[in-house]
Amino acid sequence: MQIKLKQIIINLIVIDMMRKSIFSLFALLLFFNLSLLAQSDIPQVTIKTLEGKPFSTSEITNDGKPVILSFWALWCKPCQKELDAFNENYADWQEETGVKIYAVSIDDSRSTARVMPMVNGKAWEFEVLLDPNSDLKRAMNVNMIPHTFLLDGEGKIVSQHTAYFEGAEFELYEKVKKIAGIE
Repeated sequence: MQIKLKQIIINLIVIDMMRKSIFSLFALLLFFNLSLLAQSDIPQVTIKTLEGKPFSTSEITNDGKPVILSFWALWCKPCQKELDAFNENYADWQEETGVKIYAVSIDDSRSTARVMPMVNGKAWEFEVLLDPNSDLKRAMNVNMIPHTFLLDGEGKIVSQHTAYFEGAEFELYEKVKKIAGIE
């Protein structure tokens, strides 16, 4: 009877150690995957310009300077507020850091004809692209908008956020300045 009890206790200890090891391994893999995501490149897909011409995401570059890549849609009011805030500061940001902004509309093909008039009406100075089939959206795992990515001068994703609140653009700009070497 005592031998059986000892065996049960040993089995429980072994099971507990295995459970902890599996948890540790899972945590390590999760950390490793998140750090890879934080330093990954933009997936290579073809989307469209506002004029409907093909645009390869490999063209999202800025001569070694930071890039802001923001996903938005016509129906998303927080997206438009964020992009309006970017636009208000864009000239100063470009002058100080050389940052370039790309706004990617995820509106479907039925709505894309309304994107250009809205962009022109708001006088956004940055480049606006169209992703009517959600190819880039899917490839970058964008589930909620606004979803904004910050890329370093080598095109690596170094930061991302979803949602928008007033003043968030300045938090993002602090990261842009750090990447640009301006502190």
